[in-house]
Amino acid sequence: QVQLAESGGGLVQAGGSLKLSCAASGGTFSRYAMGWFRQAPGKEREFVATISEIDGRTSYAPYAQGRFTISRDNAKNTMYLQMNSLKPEDTAVYYCAASETRSLIVIPGAANYWGKGTLVTVSS
Repeated sequence: QVQLAESGGGLVQAGGSLKLSCAASGGTFSRYAMGWFRQAPGKEREFVATISEIDGRTSYAPYAQGRFTISRDNAKNTMYLQMNSLKPEDTAVYYCAASETRSLIVIPGAANYWGKGTLVTVSS
């Protein structure tokens, strides 16, 4: 069973950048598809980006395409989300997720494991 821990959230001005990290432990990281989701206050958890186990295939939500970049370092058991050109509407708790049954995670129900989240606040 894998444990996930996000870091890198914080307060940033609109137009700024942040890089989130998700450190995995307790499992074979390279066996898991990984993904980022986010949840704003009063809203449902939504898909941000996902990356496959080995070949690094990626998929992004339309609002993230071109601004966010997902990556992983299997040697370091860590996944990343580089977020550029941040907007106030990107404010949310960002969660990392892992799946041992899917190659990509595009819906919350596809994840087997979740981190506790890291808060990103974008001020206008």
